[in-house]
Amino acid sequence: MSRWLKAIAVGLTTGLIGSLIGLTPLGHEFEQDFGLAWLFRTRGPVTAPPEVVIVAIDFNTAAKLTEILPGYGIRNRLNPLPRDWPRSVHAKLLEGLTRLGASVVVFDMDFNRSKDEQDDRVFADAIARSERVILFERLTGKRQPLLGKDGKSQGWLWVEQSVPALPMFADAARGSVPFPLPKLDEALYQFWAFKPSAGGSATMPAMALQFLALRDYEIWRDLLVAAGVASKDQLPMSAGDFSRRGALQQFMLQIRQAFLNDPAVALTLFAWLESDQALDLPLDRRRMLRALIELYSGEVSRFLNFYGPPGSVRTVPYHRVVAVGQGDDSTDGLNLAGKVVFVGFADRHDPGQPDRFYTVFTGEDGVDLSGVEIAATAFANLLTHNTVGVAPTALTAICLLAFGLIVGAVAYRFPAHYAVPVAILLALSYAIAVQRTFNQTGYWLPLAIPMLAQLPLALLMGLLGQYLLERREKQRFSEAVSYYIPENVARELVDKGVKPDEANKVVYAVCLATDMAGFTTLGESMQAGELATFMNDYFETLAEPLQRNGVDVTEFRADAIMCAWTSESELPDMHFKAASAALDAVNAVSMFSRKQRREFIPRIGLDAGWVYVGHAGGGGHFVYSIVGDSANTAARVEGLNKQLGTSILATESVVEGLDALLLRRLGHFVFVGKQAATSVFEIVAYRESATAQQLELCGRFHEALTAFENERWQHAEQLFGQLLEDYSNDRPSALYRNRCREYAARPPEFQPRTAILLDTK
Repeated sequence: MSRWLKAIAVGLTTGLIGSLIGLTPLGHEFEQDFGLAWLFRTRGPVTAPPEVVIVAIDFNTAAKLTEILPGYGIRNRLNPLPRDWPRSVHAKLLEGLTRLGASVVVFDMDFNRSKDEQDDRVFADAIARSERVILFERLTGKRQPLLGKDGKSQGWLWVEQSVPALPMFADAARGSVPFPLPKLDEALYQFWAFKPSAGGSATMPAMALQFLALRDYEIWRDLLVAAGVASKDQLPMSAGDFSRRGALQQFMLQIRQAFLNDPAVALTLFAWLESDQALDLPLDRRRMLRALIELYSGEVSRFLNFYGPPGSVRTVPYHRVVAVGQGDDSTDGLNLAGKVVFVGFADRHDPGQPDRFYTVFTGEDGVDLSGVEIAATAFANLLTHNTVGVAPTALTAICLLAFGLIVGAVAYRFPAHYAVPVAILLALSYAIAVQRTFNQTGYWLPLAIPMLAQLPLALLMGLLGQYLLERREKQRFSEAVSYYIPENVARELVDKGVKPDEANKVVYAVCLATDMAGFTTLGESMQAGELATFMNDYFETLAEPLQRNGVDVTEFRADAIMCAWTSESELPDMHFKAASAALDAVNAVSMFSRKQRREFIPRIGLDAGWVYVGHAGGGGHFVYSIVGDSANTAARVEGLNKQLGTSILATESVVEGLDALLLRRLGHFVFVGKQAATSVFEIVAYRESATAQQLELCGRFHEALTAFENERWQHAEQLFGQLLEDYSNDRPSALYRNRCREYAARPPEFQPRTAILLDTK
């Protein structure tokens, strides 16, 4: 397969993974929490439409009203919470809003409970006189069982019921609707235009839009009739017919259902908006008609296009409007003519305000957007048909597939020093394009998955692929290397012009010898090339922990490795590095075994002392080798693992003082060709990670070995036997138990009597 085909394969893999993630609910949530939030924060605040205004109540409003309203003073102050205010206060607000020319007044406040009858009547009369009020109604939800014909439960259904304002208020208002908000986790991103679980009821922003559009009702009615939504006698004749309670809500339900039943209605109306007949209408009327079509044809829930932090929608203090209703002629900054006004609690400075929602624009001071500002934002989005546009599933998949294909192919095809900056540059270009699209149109394309998932994946796959490719090319085309030398020696030979003989030296070293059990059998089962490839992988596995622990010299010998940590003099950390390398190597081979699906048992031996390191050989062929008694002893100790069934053995010269390791002293052994006995230890584990069984085995073995070394043969045999009852596979215990039996029957004649004479290497 050519390099380009492999690059395309990497790109397609990256693209497909991104597409699959992006089409799952988890991927959508990830995009929302990171991608959409990033787009908003990067875009920053924008100017809200001037048609919407918030009349805000905060914790200072009551004090201001106490100064304005007659009958209140120091001894008779309004409660800070508006729910405790006399409703005549809201009547005065309505008088002020009417004087200021507001077109629609939406109360984001609950008026479903009676208070003072006279005050309630004053407020109801003010609502009726204004002829422009929409009230909030609360939703209550509960689960109801779904019963089959046999009366058995078939599941549950979530049903919501509205709790409208008091009849006197609802009868006087032009509409009474809920405003529930769908919260995902902690953050708010969406709003309901229509609430399916409440019978498809329109919500506060939707009704405010339709009520505002009643000034163009005749045009809207004629268009609906022309599009086949209903006949003339099935629709109210004029805007004045919506004065009765529930008329507007019923009309909206009827139109919404017609759009749902026949999607062609929206297409017909949109086509009319592009006709010459529509172009004769004023721009604001065409905008309103488009907003109505998109309202009734769109999804039940829409993504909010936030304008910024709290206060981004124009906000007017509640008490200033009340002052106008009291006859105050000072209206500077209070031009509300033709505006849609939302009234509710909105404190821009108190993070503890009621009715608040966490959004991407919640500030560091913890002040969230208030519910009334969310409602005003939703209305403004609908009016300007500027809710966040969500990319269709197909477009999302195409974007993610294309991004992954391009970035992944680049990351694999070109050298790393070109591929990385080019891939990052392409990703940044894509991010800029997505951000610009969002800033200009409010259209939301995937961003988080490409930048946070696909780009790192593409770079990882591309660079890893290049590494593997280069490695295979080197194995294919490189000539056999005549000898291997350490990196520091190579630098001296090449950079400093040192002669090969000058690199030879005698050093203190901790030698580590290792080979693989069963290599001969493995070699018989593999072809030569296959065996060579396998051994390269095996050596690579072993080399990594050795290099990570700072090995200085590594010499490969068939299936074995001889390596050393060297210094001009003995250093304290040399021994621990070598022991750590041994433990890490065993773990690495264990993982290698699982990968190969066959068991490979490494055998490691360690010894410390003075050795020669340098070039050895003749006839023009040399190897950089380790020569000395410590290297030979390490090899003998490594071989002892085979008899004892252990993995890591070391002489006392290596492990003395290494308290961080769990060690098991195995006694003294006399190796073939040696006169003196060598004290041997098993390196079991790091002490901090040792298991209870390992600790117990080491402790009990030490007790038994002490009895053996004191020549208490029968007692030692008993202790080793007890050990084998609990640890049946422990071959050192079996070895010593058998020696105890022999020595009890016939004590040994050699000295020391407690050393183990080995008759094989």
